[in-house]
Amino acid sequence: MKPLRTLLSEVRRGLSVPPDWRDRLRFQAPDALAWRLLLLTFVFTVVVEILIIVPSAASFHERWLLDRLQSAELASVGVEALPYSAVEDDAAEQLLAIGGVQAVVVGDQGVRRLLLQAPNLPRTPDLIDLRERRPTTRIVDPWRTLFSHPDRSIRVQARPRYRSGDFIEILAPAEPLKLELRAFLLNSLLTSLLISLVAGGLLYGALALLVLQPLRRVTRSIEHFAIDPESEGDPPSDRQDEIGRVERELARMQEEVRSSLRSRARLVALGEAVAKINHDLRNMLTSAQLASERLADSPDPQVAKVLPRLERALSRAAALSRNVLEYGKSEEPPPQRVRILLAPAVTAAAEDAGLAADGVRLTRSIPPRFGVHADPDQLHRVLVNLMRNARQAIEGDPTRPAGRKGVVRVSVSEEDGACVIHIADDGPGIPPRLSENLFEPFVSGRASDGAGLGLAISRELAASHGGGLTLVETGPSGTTFALRLPL
Repeated sequence: MKPLRTLLSEVRRGLSVPPDWRDRLRFQAPDALAWRLLLLTFVFTVVVEILIIVPSAASFHERWLLDRLQSAELASVGVEALPYSAVEDDAAEQLLAIGGVQAVVVGDQGVRRLLLQAPNLPRTPDLIDLRERRPTTRIVDPWRTLFSHPDRSIRVQARPRYRSGDFIEILAPAEPLKLELRAFLLNSLLTSLLISLVAGGLLYGALALLVLQPLRRVTRSIEHFAIDPESEGDPPSDRQDEIGRVERELARMQEEVRSSLRSRARLVALGEAVAKINHDLRNMLTSAQLASERLADSPDPQVAKVLPRLERALSRAAALSRNVLEYGKSEEPPPQRVRILLAPAVTAAAEDAGLAADGVRLTRSIPPRFGVHADPDQLHRVLVNLMRNARQAIEGDPTRPAGRKGVVRVSVSEEDGACVIHIADDGPGIPPRLSENLFEPFVSGRASDGAGLGLAISRELAASHGGGLTLVETGPSGTTFALRLPL
């Protein structure tokens, strides 16, 4: 025979629930919200029971007393029809006792007439005056009767209905009323409880179907998204109520988070790539700068004309390379603001952006001595990005006639103490699907071969100056950007 401890361990292993079944049972168990809803349904059912039982008990109590009063009043009419000497007769006493009373008193003009002699009572009877009753007394009396002493008697007064007089008073034992009231309350309680349970069950079922089940679906979607943001969850329902709006907004927010995570992943990959080539790039730029210094001794006039542009481009590239951090994130230094003449700055940026007289050309409407306070290198980068994007959009337009060259127009104005530089082109415009997220990283048009960072960087540089970069308008006739800088 096996030891008792061994038998108990085997039984325990046999009764144990497998892990998957544990998870399944835990998943199907009602959550806190369901339990709260069930508890609220129970509480509301109890409140409804109280609201039904209390007035019903008061009405039954008063109706029972009125029935005894009316029976005694009708019996008193028969008693008064007997000879005076026969009032104490057994027949008269039985006639009055038909209503279940022990004594009857009729009051008329201050005179009390005793129609039936009251027996000797062990306790003083309680008075209930039905002529003037307050609502609180009407509600409390049935419960006093229900929990009263078995020997309790009650005196009931009311106005007569079938005879003259000021009042009619009866004396009756409370025990019959107590028994009938108890039976009435029990029947009413069972009936109302059944109705309340059915109504509460239907209400709970409707709320569970309309509220709890959709909320569980939303909760599961959030939990699955937290575990695996890249996985596509269940599509939102087509409900038009608040829960449907929550489902659609949740799906939209999850899609935005997925897009942000993809952009961040691309940024991480880009940062890693930049960090790897940063060292080699700086060496290449150093070699290019040494070569440009040797070209300064060249007697060729074309070399002397192009050399300043080459030196500026190499200086900017070297400075940008020095600002690349360990993980490839470019840390923009604070702008070093100086006064810059805008017209020469626009011309230099147009040359670096590839604008030329025989291709996409530049037209400017800038006063000769108009200047702004800005960082020269950062302003140059912003203008080059905007003009290069405009040139690429014009050159990539398949609907443009072959002999029609494009134009980029640059104008300036003063608005509310700021300088507003408008860069407009006559290209095909920006597609609507791109215009909403135009300034986000990695958003670029089909005609562009860039990474989609130019406009995002340009807006960041404009914001560091205390200004901004906005899209004014776009369409088939062209696109206009507005660069706002402090004067």
